[in-house]
Amino acid sequence: MSRIGKKSIILPPDIQSEIIESTITITGPKGKLSYNLSKMINIQHINNKLQLSLIKIDKESKALYGLSRTIINNMVIGVSQGFEKKLEIRGVGYRCQMNENNLILNIGYSHPIIIEPPKDILIKVEDNVNIIVTGINKEKVGQIAAKIRSTRPPEPYKEKGIRYSGEIIRKKVGKAGK
Repeated sequence: MSRIGKKSIILPPDIQSEIIESTITITGPKGKLSYNLSKMINIQHINNKLQLSLIKIDKESKALYGLSRTIINNMVIGVSQGFEKKLEIRGVGYRCQMNENNLILNIGYSHPIIIEPPKDILIKVEDNVNIIVTGINKEKVGQIAAKIRSTRPPEPYKEKGIRYSGEIIRKKVGKAGK
């Protein structure tokens, strides 16, 4: 059994949860998120805590047990605090800017790359080289950050490209001459 799934989820006082059949909706100061649980997992609201339990024990339900608890916990964190990912652009002449809601990246290609975020994701640019992606859904924040990074991933020889803040790139040695 999952050790993560057994932990109860503590709800802060400003967070409300609503359970209708197998759908749970979490509402907080930053927004509202919902998730459809598997039919093999039961959820109960007891004294400002959410507790998950298995209906039948088999390999598939055990796998979904910890996953469901983690997703619901991320929903509670998202609607109360939110999530953010920071990216850095490194390279001579590489820069970015915002045009209305769209992110425009000038990163060494012959054309600028335009990224349109979903409506619930906010992108900020600082100093033309730092990008901050924020939102309440951890999955979407990570997906948009990964999409931005994939446009020019950091290369190991000159370390140019877009990287996550704090990411360490192992530099390779160039070709040795005779």
